[in-house]
Order: sequence, then C-alpha cells, then structure tokens
Amino acid sequence: MTTTCECSPAAGSATCELNAPPRQTASCPTCGTSGKRVGLQTVKALVSISLRQVHASSFWFCRSQYCPVVYFAADNGQTLTVNQIRERVYQKEPDRPDVLVCYCFQYRVGDIQRALPEARAAVIADIKAGIAADQCACDVRNPQGSCCLGNVQQVAKRVELT
Repeated sequence: MTTTCECSPAAGSATCELNAPPRQTASCPTCGTSGKRVGLQTVKALVSISLRQVHASSFWFCRSQYCPVVYFAADNGQTLTVNQIRERVYQKEPDRPDVLVCYCFQYRVGDIQRALPEARAAVIADIKAGIAADQCACDVRNPQGSCCLGNVQQVAKRVELT
C-alpha cells in the first residue's frame, strides 16, 4: 500500500519512501540488504571524496542501520561508507537526536522527539508547505535520494507510541 505524500516528482518520489512499492533492487555487498536505486547526482553531491574516486554510473542506497555502506554499485562492487559522505545519514543513525531527518528544511530527529504534538504537526505542515512551494531538493540533499516526509512522519509516529 502506498500513501501519497504530496511530494513533487522533483523531490525524487511521488510517494513517501517508507510506503513506496518495491522497485528493481540489488543487494548491498557488505550486509546483503536490498538497496534502493539513487541518482548519480545525489551520490556526487553527497560524497566527501574526490569525484575521480566515484567509479560507477549507477548506485544503490543501503538502508540498513547496522551497515557502514551508504551507497554501492552493483556492477563494479564499489562501496561508499558513512565516512565518505558529507551528511550524517538518518537511516544509519535513526535514534540520534542531532541527525537530520529532513535535509531540505533542516529538521533533526531531536526536534521532532522533543516537540509537543501540536509542534510535531506544525513541522509536518511546514515541510508539506515547502514541498508545495517547490522549495525542496530531496533528490539531491537527502542521502536516500527521495522525499524525507515519510521519515519525518515515522519519527513523529514513534514518539506518539512511546
């Protein structure tokens, strides 16, 4: 089941990442987790190494919290780890309050965890307004290469359940 998240196609997805239908995948060579294809522009924008060291034309995103690999290339085996990425990656540190969960509008996990219910709703409304105003660039700024609204909503839901 998918849920429309009001993300523009420019945000990298027509549906929230957490509710997206399965797509063609490849497995991370380090942990075996099924990856999600990401655009080469996303990888180039987020690596902290020389682009001369990026040897593949297509990459996959490893979502496993327990694996140091962020991106991998199925065709040549290249991996790019958390130490080679400019941003800390929400999927790798989902419980760290200082990690961004919304890369375009700069919301951190802790911002949502500490917020009262009305403030959490306001954060989600703010992100939706930014998406509607075409102010997001999730396809480039978010390491997963697609809209982060699903991630934000997941953090908010976890807080409500505790």
